[in-house]
Parts: sequence; C-alpha cells; structure tokens
Amino acid sequence: MSTLRSKQRKPTHPGAILREDVLPSLGISQTELADRLGVSRRTVSQVLHEHRPLTPDIGIRLAHFLGTTPESWLNMQQALDVWMLERKNARIYEQIEKVV
Repeated sequence: MSTLRSKQRKPTHPGAILREDVLPSLGISQTELADRLGVSRRTVSQVLHEHRPLTPDIGIRLAHFLGTTPESWLNMQQALDVWMLERKNARIYEQIEKVV
C-alpha cells in the first residue's frame, strides 16, 4: 500500500491526533476522556503527550467512544513503531541479505 507521506517524515503519534484534533472538537478534557474510556487519567495523559504507545485496548476503547475502528488507531501507532525501529536498527537491517 502506498502512502502520500514521505518515508523521511516521522508519522504522527495517535496521541497527537487526540490532543490536537479530537479533544478540542469534542470540547472535553483529558479527565473526561479517561472517565469515558474507563482508564486512568495518567494513561490518557501519557498517550496524549506521546510518552506511551497507543495499545490495542485503548484503540478499541477509542473506536467504541468515537465511532471509528480500532484499526484506524492501531495503524497510526504501527506506522510510527515501524518508522522508529527502521531508524534505530538501520545498520542491523542493512546487513540482512536478500533471498532473491
């Protein structure tokens, strides 16, 4: 699947989407989001401030709350995880020989 995003550009953390777009448009606080999702305020804060990855559990909770899909949230996190690992382990990955 191709993407319009440059491979050099770091993918957006799903917490940034929540922090910058979702919460303001809903007019709710971190505390209210935590209450509505049934998780701690600390968990929500860590995701919103990009100190913690969005887990499948949080993705499912968000999907139910927002009427989206868990996959939409988890795909954002996966794109970020892959981007970060490719940079962190670039030397290791470059040493792997292709089969073909």
